[in-house]
Amino acid sequence: MAQRASVRSVADVVALIDGLGKITGRAQIIWFLVFGGLFLDAYSNAALSAGLGPMTTQMELTSTQVSILTATAPALAIIFNPLGGWLATRIGRVPPLLIAKVFAIAGGLLAAFAGGFTVVWLGRVLVGVAYGIDFAVAMALLAEYTPAKLGGRLNLWQAVWYVATTSNLALALVFFNLDVGADIWRWSVGSAAVVAVALLLSQALMLKESPTWLASKGRLDESVTNLERIYGIEAVVGTPDTMTRTAAQAPVIGFRQTGLLFKGEYLPRTILSSVISLGQSMQYFAVGWYLPLISLTIFGESFEKATIGSMVFNAFGIAGGLLSAYFGRRLGLRLSSAAGFAGVFVALVAMGLTFEKVPTAVAFLLPVLFILCHSAGPGANGKSIAALSYTSDVRALGTGVTGMVGSFGSVAGLYVFPQIKDSLGLADTFLVLSVVPLLGLITCLVITWDPTKAASPDEVAGQDLDAAAVPSVAAR
Repeated sequence: MAQRASVRSVADVVALIDGLGKITGRAQIIWFLVFGGLFLDAYSNAALSAGLGPMTTQMELTSTQVSILTATAPALAIIFNPLGGWLATRIGRVPPLLIAKVFAIAGGLLAAFAGGFTVVWLGRVLVGVAYGIDFAVAMALLAEYTPAKLGGRLNLWQAVWYVATTSNLALALVFFNLDVGADIWRWSVGSAAVVAVALLLSQALMLKESPTWLASKGRLDESVTNLERIYGIEAVVGTPDTMTRTAAQAPVIGFRQTGLLFKGEYLPRTILSSVISLGQSMQYFAVGWYLPLISLTIFGESFEKATIGSMVFNAFGIAGGLLSAYFGRRLGLRLSSAAGFAGVFVALVAMGLTFEKVPTAVAFLLPVLFILCHSAGPGANGKSIAALSYTSDVRALGTGVTGMVGSFGSVAGLYVFPQIKDSLGLADTFLVLSVVPLLGLITCLVITWDPTKAASPDEVAGQDLDAAAVPSVAAR
C-alpha cells in the first residue's frame, strides 16, 4: 500500500493540489458551481439592462433615476467586495457564497414585484450586496481549488460573464415573443432570482470548504478530510509546523491586516492587479454604455433587432473570454493584459478619429476589436492575478480590495464619461478614454510580477519559514 502524504501546513496542501494534472469528478462539479455564482452576478446585471427601456417607459423614470439604478450594483460592490473578502478570511469561503445567493434571491424578487422606483432600487441594492460578496470570495476559492498549472482557467470567468449576459438577452427575446408587454423587465429580473435559488441549493449541497483555508487556520484534520472529499487525495495529519501552530493561535485576520497588501513584495502585486482591474472596468463600462446605441444604428430601432445586435457583440466577448485562458497560459497574465490594453487603445483611438466618418461595416468592426481585446486580455486578468498573488491567509482580502478598486472604475465609467460625452461629444470621449488602456499598458510593462510564472505564494512562504528555522535549530 502506498504511503499517504503527511499534511503539516498550508504548503503541503497546496503541493498536493498542485500535483494534480487535471480537475475531475466531484472537484470539477464543485469548480463549475463556484463559477455559477459569477454567472449569476453577470446575469443579474444583464437582467436590468435588457428590460431597462420598457421599465423606464412603464414607471416613467427620469434619466437620473435610470443612472442610479444602473450604477447601484457596482457602487455597492465598492463596500461589499472588501467586506466579502473579510468574511471569507474569518469564517471560510463557502458561507459568504451562500449568503450572497440569499441576497440575490431577495433582490431579484423585490425588483420583479416592485410597484415603483424606490422598491426597484432596494432590489438592486440587495443584488449589489450579493455581487460584491460573491465575486471577491469566488475568485479566491477558485484559486485555491485549482492546481497551479491550470491557473489560466480562472480567466474563463470572463467568458462566463458574456455567456450570462447573452443568456439573459436571449430570454428577454423569448419574453418579448410571449407578448408580456411592458412587464418584460419583471420577467427578466425575476428569472435571476430563479437562477439564484438553483445555485443556492446546489452550492449548499455540493460545496466543501477550501482545504487550503482550513490549513491556514490550523484545522489540519478538516483540511485532510476535504482533500479526500473534493479530490480523492488520501493524506494523513502530520505534526503541525511552526507556521501552522502560529496560525492556530493567532488572532483572526481582519481589515487591519489590509495594510499587508501594500507592503514588501505584495505592494507591486497589489498595484498591478488593482490597475488592471480599475482600467478594464472603466473602459468596459464607459464604452459598454454606448454599445446599445451602436447596436441600434446597425441593426435597427426595434427592441428585437437591438437585442439581437447586443447578442452579436456579446458573442465576441465570449470568444475573447475563452481565448483569455489560452493567452493567460501561453503569455502569462501580465503580458496578455498588456497586449489587450494595447489593442483596446488602438480601437478607442480609431473610434475617436473615425466616428461618423466611415462605412457602417467599419463602425461595427471597431467595437468588435475593442470587445475582443478587452475580454481576451485585461477583462479577466485583474481578478485572476489578485487571486493567485497572495498567500491563503490574505488572499480573500486581496481579491476584495482589487474588486473594490474595479468597482470604482465601473462607477466612473457609468457616471464620469457620460458627462465628458455631453461636454465634448462621443468622438472626443473615445479619445479621452484611450488614456485608460494606455496607463494600464504602461503599468503592465513596468511591473513584471506574474503569478503564472512564479511558485505558489503559500509554498514560498513555507520554504522561507523552513529556511529561517534552520539557524535557530543549529544554534541549540
